[in-house]
Amino acid sequence: MLTSIYNAYREFVKLESASSILLLIAALLALWMSNSALEHFYGALIHTPISISPLSFEIKPLEFWVNDGLMAIFFFTVGLELKREMLEGELSDLSKVALPTIAAVGGMAVPALIYVALNWDNSTTLNGWAIPSATDIAFSLGVLALLGRRVPFSLKVFLMALAIIDDLGAIVIIALFYSGHELHLSYLAFAAALLVVPVILFHWKGITSLTVYLIVGLFLWFFVMKSGIHATLAGVALAFVIPNVTDSHGHNPLHRLEKILHPWVAYGILPIFAFVNAGVSFEGMDLSILWEPVPLGIVLGLFLGKQLGVFGFTWLTIKLGFAKLPDRATWMTIYGVAALCGVGFTMSLFIGSMAFTDAEYMNQVRLGVLLGSFLSAIVGYLILFAATSGQAPIPETVE
Repeated sequence: MLTSIYNAYREFVKLESASSILLLIAALLALWMSNSALEHFYGALIHTPISISPLSFEIKPLEFWVNDGLMAIFFFTVGLELKREMLEGELSDLSKVALPTIAAVGGMAVPALIYVALNWDNSTTLNGWAIPSATDIAFSLGVLALLGRRVPFSLKVFLMALAIIDDLGAIVIIALFYSGHELHLSYLAFAAALLVVPVILFHWKGITSLTVYLIVGLFLWFFVMKSGIHATLAGVALAFVIPNVTDSHGHNPLHRLEKILHPWVAYGILPIFAFVNAGVSFEGMDLSILWEPVPLGIVLGLFLGKQLGVFGFTWLTIKLGFAKLPDRATWMTIYGVAALCGVGFTMSLFIGSMAFTDAEYMNQVRLGVLLGSFLSAIVGYLILFAATSGQAPIPETVE
């Protein structure tokens, strides 16, 4: 059993670590273009809609299709992963899920409180309170993978479970606080009807065709977008009605879709998202901007808040006897993982794009997220490297 989990984890990390490299390259490319002679080209590419004059038709800009379209596929994949983990993975065992769940709650709450404390007197900037609450699963696991077999398997599973629960928390936050303020109930009713059809009719008839579910998903995305709720939540909703059953041919729609989509998300959607959202122009900026409430709240939230929240809640949970330290883990390695959780990047940038529409604030968001994530990655890696130095490599197989 443990061997199969370990092998699945190895395949997962291969994708996540490679994805983190592509994410970094895409972000650096966006930063370079935003601060070079290509700055205007980059801005036009991202923000300018395409007009088709003879038809008096306008195609929305690339930023929309990435943040509302491709990211719906990302959240669909996250939803599939969450459902699988809840039904048959690490999140299905209540005795194992308690520690990463409580750690994730601390890792979301403390960074948000730090941001709120620094932005309390400004209702506009206060809207970004959730930005430092997110953990980027691709980057955090990618950094952990650089340490190879020095890190115990149980610690890797702890980080993966924590990051997945963090994603679930981000989904709830987006649904409750960052969807449109004006709901269109008719479109919401159509969306709800589309979900009832797969749950009742398709499941009753034993329909497992991926094509049928994906067609429903396309209409669901449209109706959710028009309803005023953020379109990405359609992906999560669809994921939770994909059947987790194996047919007579040995095909499981949930497993099959996750396996198909994960490489596309890791190697395509996330790097494209990073390219579209990481571009920040440093023109006219000086170091004093880091003392502005938005970037300072994000940097301190990601770098200090995540460490305090994850490590503090983990320590408290174990000391109170509700859970035990992961096998072969030490308090120092737990602290290193807590620091790595401050790599917010993808999810932090995504929440930032919903919290602010003003270009000046978005530049501050990007700056804070990039700096906070960079510091967290470096410090987390160094802590884990020091904590595991001198240890013999842990065998690759798990009995």
